[in-house]
Amino acid sequence: MSDAVVIVGGGLAAARTAETLREEGFDGAITIVGAEPHLPYDRPPLSKEVLQGKKEVATASLHDEAWYADHAIDVRTGTTVAAVDTAARSLTLSDGTLSYDVLVLATGSRPRVLDVPGGDLEGIHYLRTVDDSMALKEAFARGGDVVVVGAGWVGLETTAAAVLAGCRVVVLEPQPTPLYGVLGPELGSVFTALHEEHGVRFRFGEGVASFEGDAGRVTTVVTPSGARLPADTVVVGVGILPNTELAAAAGVEVDNGVVADELMRTSVDGVYAVGDVARWFNPTLGYPLRVEHWANALNTGPIAAKAIAGTAVENDLLPYFFSDQYDLGLEYSGDVPRGTTTEIVYRGDVPGREFVAFWVADGSVLAGLAVNMWDVIDDVKALVRASGPVDLVRLADPGVPLADLVP
Repeated sequence: MSDAVVIVGGGLAAARTAETLREEGFDGAITIVGAEPHLPYDRPPLSKEVLQGKKEVATASLHDEAWYADHAIDVRTGTTVAAVDTAARSLTLSDGTLSYDVLVLATGSRPRVLDVPGGDLEGIHYLRTVDDSMALKEAFARGGDVVVVGAGWVGLETTAAAVLAGCRVVVLEPQPTPLYGVLGPELGSVFTALHEEHGVRFRFGEGVASFEGDAGRVTTVVTPSGARLPADTVVVGVGILPNTELAAAAGVEVDNGVVADELMRTSVDGVYAVGDVARWFNPTLGYPLRVEHWANALNTGPIAAKAIAGTAVENDLLPYFFSDQYDLGLEYSGDVPRGTTTEIVYRGDVPGREFVAFWVADGSVLAGLAVNMWDVIDDVKALVRASGPVDLVRLADPGVPLADLVP
C-alpha cells in the first residue's frame, strides 16, 4: 500500500477517491489539490435546485472542513498544479512542490467557449462552477430577455430556471431538435413541446455569428442568418472539454481524455485518472468511453481508490445521468455508440410524458430513458448488462415487469 496519495482536482471525483481510500483502510497521507477556493462540491444542483433558488448553495458541498480534518485529508483550495514530474513523482504547485507515491488526476473539464466577435462582453455566462451558478442566478433574478445557446442538458436546465425566474427565453440550436445527438429527433421533440408550453421560443438550425453590446455589456445576439435577438443575459452551453493539458505535458497518454484501463490506471505507473477527464475502458460495454455526467465522477473515484488500496474491485458501471426540467424528471442509463442503427421501443404514455424509451439494436437493449417513471432504472440497467435478445412486444407492454425480460 502506498504512503502518499495526491489527488489533483477539487470536485466530486476527487472527494470520492479520498473518501473511499479511508473506507478501504488506507492510512497514508491523502492530499487534494483544487484550483477553486471552495471545498469539493456536487455540480448537478448548480443547474437545478441551487440555480432555481430551491436550495442554498451550501447544500452542494460534499463535506465540511471538520470532516476532512477528522479523516486526515489535507485539502488545499485555491492551489494550481503547474507541472507533474512522473519520474521524480513530484508536483510543482502555485505555492511550492509536493511529492507523491500515487497520483490521481481528477482535473475534470471546462466549458467550450464561443470564439466569435463580442464573446468577451459582460452578461455572457458559462455554467460550471459555484461562482458561475451564483452569477447566473443573480442575472435571472433581474428578468428580461435571455438567449440560451445550445439545447443540450445544461442549456435546457438553465432555460427552465430562467423561465421560472420570469425571464423571456429564446434558445438557439444548430440541430433540428433539442438533445438531437443524444436522444434523436423523436425524443428531442418531446423536449421541444415541454419548453414551448412554458413560453420558450426555439430557433433550430441557428447559432451565433457575433454578440453586440453597449458599455461593455451584451445587448444583442446576431445569428448567421442575420437575425438580431435582444439579450440582457446570454447562457452558452455548447459542450465541455477535458482538462488533459497537465497529463499530456507529463507524458501520460491522452486521447479525448486521459486514457485509462478498467481500474482507472493510466499509461504511466502510479498515475490514475477519474471523473470527466478519464477516457477509461468499460468492461461491461467492452469498449472505452469518456462520460461527462455526475455518476461517472461519483463512481470512478472509488474504483481507483480500491485499486490503490489493494482491495477487491468490481467494475460493472454503466453510463447514467438524470435531469429535472419544470415538472419533468428523467433518468438514462446505457450507451449507444455513434453510428449504431437502432429502433426505439416505447413503454407507457409518451404524450403524457410518463414513459420509458429503449434503444434496441439486434434485439438487445443498449440504453433506456425513464421519463417521470421512478424505480425502473435498475431494471433498465439489468437489461443493458444482459446484452441478450429481448421480446420487443413484451418490452413495450407495461403489464409485463421489466425484471421478467432480463435474459
